[in-house]
Amino acid sequence: MSVNVNRSVSDQFYRYKMPRLIAKVEGKGNGIKTVIVNMVDVAKALNRPPTYPTKFFGCELGAQTQFDTKNDRYIVNGSHEANKLQDMLDGFIRKFVLCTECDNPETDLHVNPKKQTIGTSCKACGNRGMLDTRHKLCTFILKNPPESNDSGSASVKKEKEKKNRKKDKENGSGSGEAGNHDNFDAPQAVDGDDDDEDWAEETTEEAQRRRMEEISDHAKNLTLSEDLEKPLEERVNLFYNFVKQKKESGTIDGADKEILAEAERLDVKAMGPLILSELLFNENIRDQIKKYKRHFLRFCHNNKKAQKYLMGGFECVVKLHQVQLLPRVPIILKDLYDADLLEEDVIFAWAEKVSKKYVSKELAKEIHAKAAPFVKWLKEAEEESEGSEEEEEEDDENVEVHIYYLSSDAERRTAAAKHYDKKNKHT
Repeated sequence: MSVNVNRSVSDQFYRYKMPRLIAKVEGKGNGIKTVIVNMVDVAKALNRPPTYPTKFFGCELGAQTQFDTKNDRYIVNGSHEANKLQDMLDGFIRKFVLCTECDNPETDLHVNPKKQTIGTSCKACGNRGMLDTRHKLCTFILKNPPESNDSGSASVKKEKEKKNRKKDKENGSGSGEAGNHDNFDAPQAVDGDDDDEDWAEETTEEAQRRRMEEISDHAKNLTLSEDLEKPLEERVNLFYNFVKQKKESGTIDGADKEILAEAERLDVKAMGPLILSELLFNENIRDQIKKYKRHFLRFCHNNKKAQKYLMGGFECVVKLHQVQLLPRVPIILKDLYDADLLEEDVIFAWAEKVSKKYVSKELAKEIHAKAAPFVKWLKEAEEESEGSEEEEEEDDENVEVHIYYLSSDAERRTAAAKHYDKKNKHT
């Protein structure tokens, strides 16, 4: 029985299908293991080596995996139900198969072991991006690029050997019949159409357009590698200009996936909310939180580092529109919290210490003082599972810290980039 590759698509006429995963438990006690009977067929439907999803299961389950490529046996130690593995396979497909732009599974992986990068390209929409190499499977992929694993399948090997034998027979090599005139038939290639197509390049407009796209794609790959080698400050500014261009061209509303892909490509995902805040928020921030919620969620969901940068961006927006926004700090924070852009732990950590990176010392104190009622309400709600949403604003005590003030947005981005880079070197 086949299922949709992207199981979030319920359309029965969806063109991308794969076999339902079949698992067989073998052995007893410490030697118990789960054999994925049809992993070769499943992997073929995903256009990935069968070792990749098998290793993904091992990473997710914390179990060892075994590959017997000669007999097409792919094994995960322990006893695991087929339905559980099928659900886990959905996670592999989302992370390593589906295009981030069109959600189609027509993607190829481009592994660069030297630079430790894994790129993706979609044959359906042409989108190109980079995988987040923090997942344990990426280490395995970097050591075992797709080409080497594809040839590891027994069925593929047999097919290649069969083709080679056929070629040898046609050429008279290895058979001892090279001198037999009976073998000198008319070349079979003459009957085919392939050679006719290679005599000259097509000159139609469509052919020229395709060639230009190929050249453009090649240039994109070169740019991709060059950009990743640039310092963090330059990559942050590249991302800033990318988002700014989307905003100025009027395409920002539907560009959330593109923006995330660009941030991942430049390896500045955590700092994304800081840039988005600067470009997308103004005195109408409450309406804009609702409008651009999807954009921010792509960065902030389950990412506390990104949420901390969002808090920094929030302070910057308040600085630019103090008259309108300073009195509304608590309600804006509640909007960010209700939109699932900020988690309680991040808010509490922010409230404990006045930031010294984004705004002046005096303004930082004012923002924290204005936020105090919301923070208090949030703590009470957490402790009692209920709390009043209509607290009066109250002043918080002054916190004596040394804070430096950055006058321009460019200086602020540069300082944040240096701070981010410094922290990552120690982690």
